[in-house]
Amino acid sequence: MFRSLIAVSLALSASTAVAREPGPAAEGAGAAKPKQLLLVSFDGAHDNRLWARSRDIAKRADAHFTYFLSCATLIPRARAADYKAPGIKAGRSNIGFASDVEEVTIRLDHIWKARNEGNEIASHTCGHFDGKDWTQAQWLNEFETFDQVLLNAWKDNGLADREPKDWADFVKNDITGFRAPYLSAPDSLFTAEREHGFRYDASVVTHDPALPIKKTGLARFGLPLIPEGPRERRIIAMDYNLFIRHSAGIDHPSKGDEFAERSYKAFRQAFETQYNGDRIPLQIGLHFVTMNGGAYWAAMERLVAEVCPRPDVACVTYSEALDMLESRDGSTAAPGAM
Repeated sequence: MFRSLIAVSLALSASTAVAREPGPAAEGAGAAKPKQLLLVSFDGAHDNRLWARSRDIAKRADAHFTYFLSCATLIPRARAADYKAPGIKAGRSNIGFASDVEEVTIRLDHIWKARNEGNEIASHTCGHFDGKDWTQAQWLNEFETFDQVLLNAWKDNGLADREPKDWADFVKNDITGFRAPYLSAPDSLFTAEREHGFRYDASVVTHDPALPIKKTGLARFGLPLIPEGPRERRIIAMDYNLFIRHSAGIDHPSKGDEFAERSYKAFRQAFETQYNGDRIPLQIGLHFVTMNGGAYWAAMERLVAEVCPRPDVACVTYSEALDMLESRDGSTAAPGAM
């Protein structure tokens, strides 16, 4: 699965469209600053060891995370043919499938426990294909496949007797957000998201941390470009992009400490800039892969442990952030902005 990620074109960090959104309106004189929001998310959500680790990090720091789940991880390899992505032969997935039912069982337990601990489960489709050329109908097909795989995950894996009684309600009502694989977000995606009933999208990239923009009922969050490294060149605040910059996509565990320190400094500087400024939410994205000896997870864990316990900081899910932003008086920065 990790090799599939590395095989992806390095163009991810160079060609992803950047949305430059308007800044926030100035706070009124003497107005109390809102809490600084930190949104940490994980794409794919497959490795059960990292499910356990991330849940432990969240509990220790009083944080909530968002997991953008790929549903191929809930299909054992023996049943791979049950899944067919738009325009792709049945049984194909860019991230593989679960090895067996036991692996799926552990993962389903993590999903349910994470949800009950206040974390959010969102969609990352199933087979992690690049949908840049997909039509609205093809996106809707993939969304429906995700819903059905998740809804029937316990039954399809012979675990009907273990299915939580509120599972169906969770799948139908709690999966309200989406992030596209490779951050590939054509216009057809946004129209499909609205028709499917998603509340927010998290596939956009912004030049700086920015408030989400709501267009025709869909809130669009953007991962920011943040300064990083000795020359403070901007980079998407995501582990994969750091991995490409630091080691050209080749794993170098021996340099893990060095890369962790660089990443932590970039994350912390981006956080402090907003904390001491306009307090725009900061978003950081990771994958369930420990690249370069776990450097990026170590940087994230250090940041979360240090800032999330602060009384004027809230480390929240995307849905929680959207609720908080919508409830703030005078939070609209410009037409369309939250």
